[in-house]
Order: sequence, then C-alpha cells, then structure tokens
Amino acid sequence: METPNLWSLNSPDKFWLCRSPISEDAWQEATQEAESLLGLPKNGGNFSNILEMVLGERRFGVSRWELGFFKRLYYLLKPALPRILTKLLRQFYGKPSKRKGDANWPIDPRYVLFQKELLRQFLLITGKESIEYTRFWPNNCRFALVLTHDIETAEGQRFVRKVADMEERLGFRSSFNFVLERYAIDFDLVKELRERGFEVGCHGLKHDGKLFSSKAEFDRRVAKINALIKKYGMTGFRSPLTHRNPEWMQSLKIEYDTSFFDTDPFEPMPGGTMSIWPFFIGHFVELPYTLVQDYTLTSILGEKTPRIWLDKVDFIEEYQGMALLNSHPDYLKEKNTWDVYCDFLISMKQRDNYWHALPTQVASWWRSRTVNWQKNTSEKITASLKNGNLELS
Repeated sequence: METPNLWSLNSPDKFWLCRSPISEDAWQEATQEAESLLGLPKNGGNFSNILEMVLGERRFGVSRWELGFFKRLYYLLKPALPRILTKLLRQFYGKPSKRKGDANWPIDPRYVLFQKELLRQFLLITGKESIEYTRFWPNNCRFALVLTHDIETAEGQRFVRKVADMEERLGFRSSFNFVLERYAIDFDLVKELRERGFEVGCHGLKHDGKLFSSKAEFDRRVAKINALIKKYGMTGFRSPLTHRNPEWMQSLKIEYDTSFFDTDPFEPMPGGTMSIWPFFIGHFVELPYTLVQDYTLTSILGEKTPRIWLDKVDFIEEYQGMALLNSHPDYLKEKNTWDVYCDFLISMKQRDNYWHALPTQVASWWRSRTVNWQKNTSEKITASLKNGNLELS
C-alpha cells in the first residue's frame, strides 16, 4: 500500500464535515493560502502531500522510521544493562542541551492553526459569513480527555489495582495496555478491570525494542500479536517505546492505535504528527498522545507539578482537541510521579467541559463522525467570520 493512501480519510472535507458541499477547487485554493502556517516547503495546495508531510511525518526524511546504529545497539544491549544505568542514559540524552529541533514543544500549534486558517480562507474566498461544520465531540463538549497506561513489567502489573482504585475514586476510567509475552499476564486482573469499566489493550509482544528491527521480524511478531489480541478481546495497540512505521502497521488487526504523538522530542523516534485530534492511518483510527509521558515529565524534566500537562490542556480546549495522557504503573510507584498524576486528575475534576472516554469509545466516535456524519444533523455547529477572524461556536 502506498503511503498517500493511508491519509485519504483526513482530507479537509472529512475533517471539517461541513453541511454545505465545498468543491475540491475551493479547498485547494484555501489550502494554498493557509499552508505557509505549517512552516514547510510549499505544496501548491496539494493536500495529499501536506498530510503525508504532517501526519505521515515525511518532513523528517525518507529514513524517518529507521533507528540509528547507536539506538539499535542500545536496544540490543539493554537487557544486560542495570535499570539505574538505562535511567541515567535517558536522563542524559533527554536534557534540553541534547535535544534538537524541538522548538515546538510542548505545544506545536502549526497544524492546528493551519486547519483553522483553512476554513477562514474558504469563507473569505467564497464571501460567506459563516458555515456549519460537524462537532468534534459529543454532548456539546469542548474537548476529549483520554487516560491510558502502559504496563512494562510484572512489578508494574502488581501496582495496577492501586492506580485503578485511585482513578475510580475520582470518577475516571482508563485503558491498561499489557505486554503480551514479557511477563505472565494476570487474567484475574484483566477480568476485574473490564468489570469495573476500564479497558485493556496491547503494548506489543516483548518490549525489547526489536519489533521494528526488520520487516521480517515485524511480520513474525505481528502474526503472534494478532492472534493474541483476538484471543484476549483487545482492540487497541501502542507500540513499545513508540517505535512505529505506519505502512507496516497496516497488518495489525486493530481498531485504533496510540503509538504516535503530536510533538515529543524525547522519544527514540522524536518528532510528531502536529495533530491534537484523532486521525486515520489506513484502516485504523490513530489516537495520538498529546500530553508528555509521565516518565519524561518527572524523571527527565524533574517536574514536581502537573503544570506542563495543564497548560497543554488549556491549548487543547481552545482548539477542541483531545488530551490523551500515557502514564505507567511502573513509574507511578514513585511518589513524585504518583503525586503529580493525582494532582492532575484532581485539577481535571474541577472542569466540566470535556468528554471523558475510553480510547475505544473515542475511536468509535471518530469513525462514526467521519463515516456517518450526514446522519448527525444535531451535531452541526457554526464557524463564523467576525472582523476577519474565525470563531468556532
């Protein structure tokens, strides 16, 4: 499958889903006027190229999905390295002085502003004062809040109930992603989580950094992954270490994925899709995480409060996006990380303008919004020009 086909469901007409039909020529003209906000080479209004550059991360080069020699060597040696050493290495390479090309972190507004400008330009070009588009979230909510957890070790698995208990007391539910063959999965825990309204997903097969080491190895492991996620009734996936390749991942039999992110310079494959909304990668819905991971926040950056998370939520709320957080029971065991996560949830409880949902619910909503949007007439809201500025109701 060619890469451009992977992004076809993310075209502007399918993103905004306006009640009044908009011609392809009008979208192209609006795109030509708006694309400078992306800070990329001009594409002459070719939206397919833009999607591949942005959501497909092709702006980072043709070797985007390949790990360098030293990173591959690290993952080869990692099983023999003491955990304290791997932590020190991550802290060293995560320092601001070691990062490159991360000017747009923790917020990269380019794609967000581009999408808004796209609609504004359309109204200017056509002389319209307003247009109806399809609401991003149900129940008149301004944004979505999604909580996910990756369970990396058996020790982390033993801490899951404490995390679930705390979230449940505060009225939240989340998804817990298990590594399928790294430790013995506690299926009594899996059953209990589901009965309590939590979700269970897949976090790869081994968590050893080798899933994407070659196409042959990927295919071999994915055959096992597909068989096990079907057996265990899982519909969502997050790749270990957020290693990823959108073309290869089309062989995963999943409804949604959470391996991509809007912006993150700290990951082994740094960069991002710029998107604070879900989008399609071929046959599955991508739910990019939009809040920096817990380990990065507390262990690498040394934060003692959820300040960075909450500031990002303000941005996401303004543009009606999705706040998706990935944390780890393995790291939540540490007091500082636990306290920061608890403080974040307590702060979120004070807001009442978001849709809190499990990732499978968000993926289902986004798929339905895209495919069945004409039936959702009650979900239409208005974008208007006021003094030349676009206002979204």
